Parts: sequence; C-alpha cells; structure tokens
Amino acid sequence: MKILFCGTARFALPTLEQLIENRWELLGVVTQPDRPRGRGRKIASPPVKEYLSGSLPVYQPANPQELVDIINKYHLKPDVIVVVAYGMMLPLQILNLPQLGCINLHPSLLPRYRGAAPIQRAIMNGEQMSGITTMYLSKEMDAGDIILQEEIEIPEDATTGDMAISMAEQGAIIMDKTLTMIQQGTAPRNPQDHHNATYAPPLSREEEKIDWKCDAKEIYNQIRGMNPKPGAYTELKGRILKLWRSQVNEDEISGFLPGQVIESNPKAGFCVQTGNGQIFLTEVQPAGRARMSAADFLRGNKVSQGLSLG
Repeated sequence: MKILFCGTARFALPTLEQLIENRWELLGVVTQPDRPRGRGRKIASPPVKEYLSGSLPVYQPANPQELVDIINKYHLKPDVIVVVAYGMMLPLQILNLPQLGCINLHPSLLPRYRGAAPIQRAIMNGEQMSGITTMYLSKEMDAGDIILQEEIEIPEDATTGDMAISMAEQGAIIMDKTLTMIQQGTAPRNPQDHHNATYAPPLSREEEKIDWKCDAKEIYNQIRGMNPKPGAYTELKGRILKLWRSQVNEDEISGFLPGQVIESNPKAGFCVQTGNGQIFLTEVQPAGRARMSAADFLRGNKVSQGLSLG
C-alpha cells in the first residue's frame, strides 16, 4: 500500500516516525515551504523536513495547485494520503486521487472541536477529557467519516504543550492501526453527527490578554491553554508580561480589585486578585527576556502589594 505523507509541525513527527519504523511504503513527504523564523528571521525548514534529512523525497508546495502540479510531475500514485498537522487544505482534486482515501489525524473527539486549535480550546474551556480521531478527509473541514477514536485524559495542570506531546504519540499508534485496517479492508466509515459539532478557531490576539475580571479558574485555564503558543499576557507598569505557569487560590480576600497584587513573595511569586478568587503566578516572561520563575522576576523587579496589572 503506497502512502504519501503530508505534515509540517512537530505534532506530525511521531506518526511519520511510526510509518518509517513499521516499514510502510512511503512515496515521499509533503510539507510547508521553508520560511523565516525567530528573532533573526532566518530561513528555517519545517520540523518534518529537518527530521528526514534527505532520507525520503520531500515536496514543499506553496499552495494547493502546486501540490497538484508536483503529483502530476513526479507521477505520484498513492493508495492513501496521510495528513497530520500539515497546515493547508487539500483541494478536491487531491482528495479524490488515492483509491483508498485521504486520512487525517485530529487531536479531539470529533465532531467536537473541529478546527485549527482543538487542544488549546479544550484546555481553555476546562475540559477534563479529549482524544484522538482518525477520519477520511472531506471538502468540509474536519467533517469526514470517522475511522477510529481514543479518549485521552487532560490532567488538571496540563498545558497545550504537554497534551500535544501525549496526543501526538498516541495518535501515531492510532494511525498505524487505522492504516492496517484500511489495508485489510476492515476500516469503518462512521458519519459524524454534524448537529453536535463544536468549533476550535485559531486564537486571536485579543484572546491572549488576561481579563482580570474573569474567574481565577478561567484565567488559569487560559494561561495553560496558551502555553507554549502564543502565550497569555498582561501589562505590568506599561510593559507586556507573559504568563506561563500559575496556581489557583479560591480564598475570599476582601479589599482588592481585579488585577491588583495581593501578595509579593520573592521566594515564590506573586498573587493577583481576579473577579472571583486569586491567581498565584509562578512562571513569567518580561518583554525581551527569557522565561523565568516569578521568584527570579521579583528579585529584579519591584512588584508591590496593591499594584495593578492590566
């Protein structure tokens, strides 16, 4: 069974590794073009291309039509196209190409959390359970027939980064099972219940800023849902301060407004009043600096009781 793999982000690597280790017949790998990255804006290859290091043919179309042209030029005739964190919608012409279909790995229990940010949205919404789905791609985003699903627990302190690692690893196993079923002709096609669909659109810049009038638990989920990207932030003395790790304190403390510092402890961090409860900040990042413990931040920055964050 000939496979063409489409993937770009680090999330795709465990599946690609599994395909190679289990000796599936790979015709090549399609990934996004090299692009400027980082502060220096140096041209860098996507994680998938870096991982391969020339061991397989790599194609980097800039748009869907270029992908069609590449498939025609190199006479690629896959039986299955596997898509994991590729970052580009495949045109109908490509979806109809492989005899056995285009298969996608999605980090949610579809039809819930269709879209580009399912892990972030699930954590920000305080979900305790999510999962992995393999499905046949259709022209509507994340709406195709389901093949396999597996639940994955979201620990209360897990960040998006934590869950992406565990979901990518478990997803690789599920994809291998899916391909085996397709090869054996036993893969099911379970239509999604579109009435139960929920959506996970990309995070907006406005959503990154902390609204201290929200409940402490809601802010806590926002911080871990945006870790490691894009990072939730607040403003301290007119400068952006990114917030990476925190704890919830639900004690009733009177006399402080949302956003005001209640306590500043140079050995541990600082506590901020919210609309309901408090947030104890334990890891932060001032503008132009690396991530650091809140205790380290306090050693070089005065954060007094009553100071307002905004």
